[in-house]
Amino acid sequence: MNIAIVGTGYVGLVTGTCFAEMGVSVTCVDVMEEKIDSLKKGIIPIYEPGLEDMVHRNFQAGRLRFTTDLAEVLDEVEVVFSAVGTPPDEDGSADLKYVLEVAHTIGRGINKYILVVTKSTVPVGTARKVKAVIQEELDKRGVEVGFDVASNPEFLKEGNAVDDFMKPDRVVVGVESEEARRLMEKLYKPFMMNNYRLIFTDIPSAEMIKYAANSMLATRISFMNDIANLCELVGADVNMVRKGIGADSRIGSKFLYPGCGYGGSCFPKDVKALIKTAEKNGYRMRVLEAVEEVNETQKTVLFHKLAKYYPDLAGKTIAIWGLAFKPETDDMREATALVMIGLLTRAGAKVRVYDPIAMPECRRRVGDRVEYARDMYDAVVDADALLLLTEWKEFRLPGWNVLKKLMKQCILIDGRNIYDAGELKEQGFVYECIGK
Repeated sequence: MNIAIVGTGYVGLVTGTCFAEMGVSVTCVDVMEEKIDSLKKGIIPIYEPGLEDMVHRNFQAGRLRFTTDLAEVLDEVEVVFSAVGTPPDEDGSADLKYVLEVAHTIGRGINKYILVVTKSTVPVGTARKVKAVIQEELDKRGVEVGFDVASNPEFLKEGNAVDDFMKPDRVVVGVESEEARRLMEKLYKPFMMNNYRLIFTDIPSAEMIKYAANSMLATRISFMNDIANLCELVGADVNMVRKGIGADSRIGSKFLYPGCGYGGSCFPKDVKALIKTAEKNGYRMRVLEAVEEVNETQKTVLFHKLAKYYPDLAGKTIAIWGLAFKPETDDMREATALVMIGLLTRAGAKVRVYDPIAMPECRRRVGDRVEYARDMYDAVVDADALLLLTEWKEFRLPGWNVLKKLMKQCILIDGRNIYDAGELKEQGFVYECIGK
């Protein structure tokens, strides 16, 4: 089976590589020549555990190819997945410019039946627009060529994307025809050998499912952060509260961890886009508006905790552990670290940062506004306080005696609640966390 994947970001590259791993002949397409040249040389543009080896293996086997020209492969493929970016527009709605560009290219170039599958996260109604654009281009050419559109939203977690694709808990596919259903079932069958988890829906429902799922998860996070902040005021312990409510089978324990705000490429963007979709249809998503507001405030919580000890931060050295929005990725989109760096530098603090993976990305985004440490211990030398923003594994059991010797003041503010307050107190640290 021959397919094309347009877009070689997190979604496109993982999708293409995982299909190739199952024996599908895959051509990954991207308009950026530099990115395609790098991929051909074995240079992977993103950090994702397990992906690099899989790309190399399938490229060497000839199942995975890279090109900048979608038109040249349209006669060879049965399915085209569109996995291009849908960045937030100025008003927060999803920008469909790249999605529609792909549709124009397909309409101008197809000469036989093809299934066009939207993999990108797109608002409800996008498939209808894609279909109209392709038909418009066919009409301009004066030709009749059969095609179908489908929606196949991704549910990949950065840092675990390969495993999520290879062993999905569900695959959602929105289709309008039996032929589209047959092709998608054929493609995903190798991933369903032990447990059939393919869910077919109409296309608008498939488009809505992705936004609704991410917005629900974001809601749980913001709710727990709100509860955590209230716990601090009334003297409750949010960890005990979390365990107590999580034991209720109707609620469950996942995504109930308080922290210093969510970020990344999905939750913030998808919440905004769903709010805008509602507005365009004459409805207000009041719950999601609050979710967004709580999250933005939560990203500043550690700064306010720090201000209790240093009302004037001018000249203070503040160490930051963790820059990526979550562990096992170098992605800093909407990361709390960006907010914290901005607040600290504007307050006159000297900021020294360390992240196992995201340092190059931070340099690209922040430049020389911060000092880049060689390792986690170098970051805390003569520091007046340490802020933990990302719960990388290597931060879980630091040498407390080493930290005490290196830091000017033993103040640790834990944005992910990974340390034991009693242990830190015994070690002579001033310790703050979220929700207790």
